[in-house]
Amino acid sequence: MRTYCIYGILIYLAAINVAAFFLYGIDKWKAQRNKWRITEARLLRIAVAGGSIGALLGMKIWHHKTKHNRFRFGLPAILILQLAAILAALYCYYFVN
Repeated sequence: MRTYCIYGILIYLAAINVAAFFLYGIDKWKAQRNKWRITEARLLRIAVAGGSIGALLGMKIWHHKTKHNRFRFGLPAILILQLAAILAALYCYYFVN
């Protein structure tokens, strides 16, 4: 039972990070063409929902939102908080009854 839960979480994290990566690319593409944009709130929400690695990679690869402090400092902060939560969960999983 526990193994299925871990696999489900890993699949979710992989999917949301791929989605975040491509959302940043799509928004960059739209920005270059003066099209209707993806909101900054939505881009940050997908990072908070678990896509912080994909968001950071998208930001670096697509060179998008690199000058906005909210993204330059916010995304790494979100990633650090998520890593701390994962480490706490792993600690509880392996060392606490």
